[in-house]
Amino acid sequence: MTVPPRGDDPPIPPAPPAGGQIAPARDTLVGEFLDALAARAPAPAAGACAAITAAAAAALAAKAARFSAGELGELAATADRLRAEVVPLADADGAAYGAVLAAARLPRDHPDRRERLAGAVAAATEIPLRIARIGAEVATLAGRLEREGNPNLRGDAQAAALLADGATQAAVALVHINRELENGAP
Repeated sequence: MTVPPRGDDPPIPPAPPAGGQIAPARDTLVGEFLDALAARAPAPAAGACAAITAAAAAALAAKAARFSAGELGELAATADRLRAEVVPLADADGAAYGAVLAAARLPRDHPDRRERLAGAVAAATEIPLRIARIGAEVATLAGRLEREGNPNLRGDAQAAALLADGATQAAVALVHINRELENGAP
């Protein structure tokens, strides 16, 4: 099946048939993650999405670096390290949010409720802050690759920079939301 073109756009070719080089995204773990993200459940949510988006950006940056010459090629190792650091934060974000929910469900007159809730919110704030820091580093790296790297992969580097910036902005928004909760924890 081809996607109908808009205006003068050429049609997009169909995915390779079964047994081709790549499987449709729906048949991979990506599809499962997207299903979980869309589910009526507390997690995964925005923090996990920001982490996975930053990881995808790092992967694209690594690709652009591998096709670039000299010291730019060495940036692939940095991008790979950042991707490895941010992926586990997707699960950590959900676990931290679960701790916030558990503390919030304590009876209001529970003697440790305020302290537990404040501690859980503080811990939950640290994870998107780490995602934002990594996303910003990926965006900077990808921006350099966009400007100086292999021109044939400029689109990949540019996409990496944009995705990393979006992940960073989303994570920063979560930090602000969590800090509001932290300052006003009932």
